[in-house]
Order: sequence, then structure tokens, then C-alpha cells
Amino acid sequence: MKFTLQKTIDEEVEITTLLVKAGVRYWEDSKINGEYAKEDGNIVPCKIGNYWRPMIDVEKGLIVNWEIGKTADIHFKVCDEFAAKLVNPNGEVILSVEDAYVPKCLCPKEDGYGDYIIMDIDENGYIQNWKFGISDLKELMIEILGE
Repeated sequence: MKFTLQKTIDEEVEITTLLVKAGVRYWEDSKINGEYAKEDGNIVPCKIGNYWRPMIDVEKGLIVNWEIGKTADIHFKVCDEFAAKLVNPNGEVILSVEDAYVPKCLCPKEDGYGDYIIMDIDENGYIQNWKFGISDLKELMIEILGE
């Protein structure tokens, strides 16, 4: 007789970085240095192709690949095209999600309802009012496990 058992392992892990890959529908809803981005989003820092790809230090709320000197009022509709990886200090992926809802930590400015990234970023790449904690990990885990 075969049974499927789900085992849980209690293991302490250190997470340093959140790697975001968000398919943005309307770049022009955001402002960079007070100027609305154009439809192509070319003035948006961390834009690679059709994706917004910030690398966020989860403890500091610092986007480490930010273009220093640029400020941003981000309001991205992502809806069904969000992926992320949580990485440890050695660069190893601890957790990853694809085709997920946007977690609340990426909406420190106002509620994004799982479909939007809404935040202000200062000229040094710091996300204003950034908070990241165990509830964000649980939210991402629910996306993976579907529970």
C-alpha cells in the first residue's frame, strides 16, 4: 500500500534578498523624478524587457540595483504576472513563486489587492515604509502550497 506523507522540517534560514519579476501592464501609471513614465517605461529603474526586476534587501528595504538619484512613485498593475525568489546570503534560492499574487510587502503605500505594486522609492533606492516579516513569508508559502 502506498501513502503520500507530507513531512515538515523545522529549519532556521536566513533570507537577505527578494528578487522580483513583475510583468507590468501600464508603466505610464508611475512617476520617475516627478515625470510620468511613457508607455514603453524606458525611464523606470530596474526595467528589463517587459518586466520590473528589483533586487530588494529585505532587512533594509533597499533596492540594490536602483539607479541612484532617481525617485519613484510606483503604481504598477501586475495582475497574474508576478514571480519572486527569496535568496539567502550565499545567493541560494530558499523559496520561489511564479504566477502569484503580489505580496503585501510590495504595497507599503496603499493596498494593492494582490494585483498592484504601490510604493514610493527615494533617490537612494529605499522603499518608503518598507516592512518585511514572517507574514510575508507565509503569504508567499500560501501561493506555493495553495492553502
